[in-house]
Amino acid sequence: MILIGFNWQDVLIGMLWVSIIVLVLVIGYKKLLSHLGKDDIIREDYCVLYNVEASVVTGEIPFYFTSEQVKNVSIWIQDESMNDLLEVSNQECKVGGNIIRYDSTNLKNGTYFYCLRTENQKISKKMVIFHG
Repeated sequence: MILIGFNWQDVLIGMLWVSIIVLVLVIGYKKLLSHLGKDDIIREDYCVLYNVEASVVTGEIPFYFTSEQVKNVSIWIQDESMNDLLEVSNQECKVGGNIIRYDSTNLKNGTYFYCLRTENQKISKKMVIFHG
């Protein structure tokens, strides 16, 4: 291979630099993955919010979440811009599975978010309401 304007020493030095940069990036990426996998997060401190079962919601909505601790949990409905519309529930949850039910007939057809909040977390998920 002949490169015009470059001699073989320049090409070799360039390839060496590229190899060093790739090696540094790979080592940094592995260190980052190792750090993230060290369970710095205590999973028991957080609730798990599940998706609503239907892709399009109408009528009563069961918001299902699990918690490994008794804690105060609030469920909010948010508009398409993720602004709070109404608080569905604010109560202490039990350990294990919890269901909060809400009658969606008070909401217009459209895209909304439902949000679970505790003292240390906030989770939002999308839902579409269509009453026909």
